[in-house]
Amino acid sequence: MPAPSTAASTTAPATASSAASARLRQTLVVTLAVVSGATDAIGLLALGGAFTSVMTGNMVLLGVAASSADGALAASSGLAILAFCAGAALGARLAGVPVGGDPVWPRSVTVALGVEFALFAAYAAGWWITGGDPGRGLALVLLLCTAIGLGIQSSTVQRFGVSGMSTTYLTGTLTTVVIRLATGRGVREVWHSIEILLGLIAGAAAGALLVLHLPLVAPVLQLGALGAVVLVGGLVAQRR
Repeated sequence: MPAPSTAASTTAPATASSAASARLRQTLVVTLAVVSGATDAIGLLALGGAFTSVMTGNMVLLGVAASSADGALAASSGLAILAFCAGAALGARLAGVPVGGDPVWPRSVTVALGVEFALFAAYAAGWWITGGDPGRGLALVLLLCTAIGLGIQSSTVQRFGVSGMSTTYLTGTLTTVVIRLATGRGVREVWHSIEILLGLIAGAAAGALLVLHLPLVAPVLQLGALGAVVLVGGLVAQRR
């Protein structure tokens, strides 16, 4: 008789610990979505009118630029696509692919996000040097720097091996949420996806407000949020 009781007492803490770890990862992923939203808003408003993570939007902008002979828009949207792809390839190399026995937060994820942070730090330095008002040439360089960073982030999140988890391309996430709600699934089942979507929107709103009213503070939001993820993720990986 004592054996089942002992097994139950051992399993309960393990289950609680696993749930807490998954909750922490979800919080960090939502924070990354905030970074994506803020960076896209800043890129759209102040760095050449292109996106840094929404490549579908950039493909549309590239088509618009081609039909309207807008060379500046073609350069910003087209080069942003290439920069994002380069970042995604680098992120895949740094973070690797999901493997059996992966911890909730693999160490390689922190390494990849650390590289992203370095790119964002370089972008922030350029932004501050120009007083938050970079000229067209430097604006394009800063746009590409952040597009590479978000490309890294996009493929790095895939290391978690969680179906549907993304912090950049979220049209599919939104579609999945709608389908599941429309077919009678409860909000609880899709709440993790809703949190990410809300994080993206909140980040875009905050980024737009800062770039329009307090431009010198705008990079602080991105660096602060991304830096917190790298720090906490590093501590989690070290503890594991």
